[in-house]
Amino acid sequence: MAKYLISFPSIAMDVPDSEMMTVGRDARAVIREAKEAGVYVFGGGINESVPPVLVSADGAVAEGGYPWAPPLDGGFTILELATREDAIVWAARIAKACRCDQELRVFMFDPES
Repeated sequence: MAKYLISFPSIAMDVPDSEMMTVGRDARAVIREAKEAGVYVFGGGINESVPPVLVSADGAVAEGGYPWAPPLDGGFTILELATREDAIVWAARIAKACRCDQELRVFMFDPES
């Protein structure tokens, strides 16, 4: 079993305000199905009203993230699945519910996780 990250940046979710309640309902339904299937690990969205900080190895804190990287925002779901094909199926279900394409990535195996 591998853990898969299914995500989208905020800008990808171009949904009219009048449809947001329906999108939320549909997305939560898919997440409930993932929980019932026993594949759900974690999910949520980045709180964009709280700015990031960059914490150095010595504990120093600076406002903002990496200055050279694009902002990290949007929604994320982590599922634990047997195959990449299974992950693609779930990503498609989430994409349909959210009305936007989803990126799919696999986490490298770590025996401690």
